[in-house]
Amino acid sequence: MKTLRLILGDQLNLNHQWFSKPNQDVSYVMMEIRSETDYCRHHIQKVASFFLAMRNMAEVLRDRGHQVIYYDILHPENQQSFTANIKQLILTHHVEKFEYQLPDEYRVDQELNNLVRDIGIPAEPFDTGHFFTTRYELKDMFASSKTYLMETFYRAMRRKHQMLMQAAKPVGGQWNFDKENRKKLPKQAVVPQPFSVSNDAGTICRDLEKAGVVTIGSMQNQSIPWPVTREQALASLDYFCRYLLPEFGTYQDAMSVKSTTLYHSCLSFALNVKLISPLEVIERVIGEWEQHTESITLAQVEGYVRQILGWREFMRGVYWARMPQYASMNYFNHRRSLPQWYWNGQTKMNCLHHAIKQSLQTGYAHHIQRLMLTGNFALLAGIEPSETDAWYLGIYIDAIEWVEITNTRGMSQFADGGLLATKPYVSSANYIDKMSDYCGSCFYKPKQKTGEGACPFNALYWHFYNRHREQLQSNPRIGMMYKVWDGIDMQEQEKICAQAEHYLNTIEQL
Repeated sequence: MKTLRLILGDQLNLNHQWFSKPNQDVSYVMMEIRSETDYCRHHIQKVASFFLAMRNMAEVLRDRGHQVIYYDILHPENQQSFTANIKQLILTHHVEKFEYQLPDEYRVDQELNNLVRDIGIPAEPFDTGHFFTTRYELKDMFASSKTYLMETFYRAMRRKHQMLMQAAKPVGGQWNFDKENRKKLPKQAVVPQPFSVSNDAGTICRDLEKAGVVTIGSMQNQSIPWPVTREQALASLDYFCRYLLPEFGTYQDAMSVKSTTLYHSCLSFALNVKLISPLEVIERVIGEWEQHTESITLAQVEGYVRQILGWREFMRGVYWARMPQYASMNYFNHRRSLPQWYWNGQTKMNCLHHAIKQSLQTGYAHHIQRLMLTGNFALLAGIEPSETDAWYLGIYIDAIEWVEITNTRGMSQFADGGLLATKPYVSSANYIDKMSDYCGSCFYKPKQKTGEGACPFNALYWHFYNRHREQLQSNPRIGMMYKVWDGIDMQEQEKICAQAEHYLNTIEQL
């Protein structure tokens, strides 16, 4: 039976069951299409990395004897959508069956469901074989709960997959070493250089320009430094385990002008497009610890396993449990527009200047920069969640909706009202100063709440709690904040709120 199989840009798993051996009755189709480049403004490195990884995979499949139909962005027969291209190929190639791997994004899943109903030939979906969980495993786990607790989910995953376990108990006697993973980078620390490759993206950049694709950000020398092949991803994992893992957990929340990546593995793009699997990453990290317990502590390894087996799978589970409603949640009814300096980094707040400039230049920022700098400010300032979503989805090379929107609306913006996070993740300048070296050279003073030069985070922090008191004061995790606020002199409260209002009214000049 003549079969057409669709491979999406985030389904680049060469170890998938599909590719065990060539079949002359099976053709694979991969496509670079405007419906994917244009649903938001993406970083140039993100689009180029996807296309370069796709083109590399197509070459590997051909070398292995598979038949591959590849529509690049300028292909004359490319109708720029999955639906139009597949319908055309079914007709021109006399296809008798259509097969596809289950998409990770709701909008693509809906499009393919509609396509399958229209094409008039048998169709069959396959699992990607990538994740530890099924789409609705989390939904079933919390069927009788109003909220989803990541720690409950994480422990269940550890038990189910026997990761860092001794029978029914966690290795080391505790599930979570998060308290050991919150240290500021010492002034004398010398951070190893990040793993880097040089992938020529000149041809893709020219193709994108000719096609008229609008992007954001920049790319140095039209070269992609991120892994775009399986071999590069495995080399990056090896580098992380050898040089970065020994300090990863300790400084995973730290931020510094010294390094954009610090001790992070930077494997999220490779993982999210499935060049490498979460299982092999975790097994390699645990194996490295077992061989080098004298230099790698359990806290480093558990922190990393928690990010992948816990948080990454948790985000996907929440996504499939709550889409499409999740994409419109706005618990605080925030309506303010995102400041223009989010698109250029031109702000006097040094922490945000560095985090945004870094993101525009590299398409990367680690989780605390995203949560406690750009996300923190957006929440304190009352930014419309859909605008924050669009920014995160576009600017980061690893941002695919299933992992972006749950992190943004849930963890970062508390727009789901606490379904995912147990409290809003907001802070004053004190946390930023504690965890980074940004504040020392900043225009604003981190310890000052009011007056000229007062750090905007301070007044906005208290203003946020004050204006949302009705929604938050019963939350047991933040009740102490209201006790502190109520202990502040009334006149001082008024000064703080006035300072915050001034900053909100002049937000474009901050």
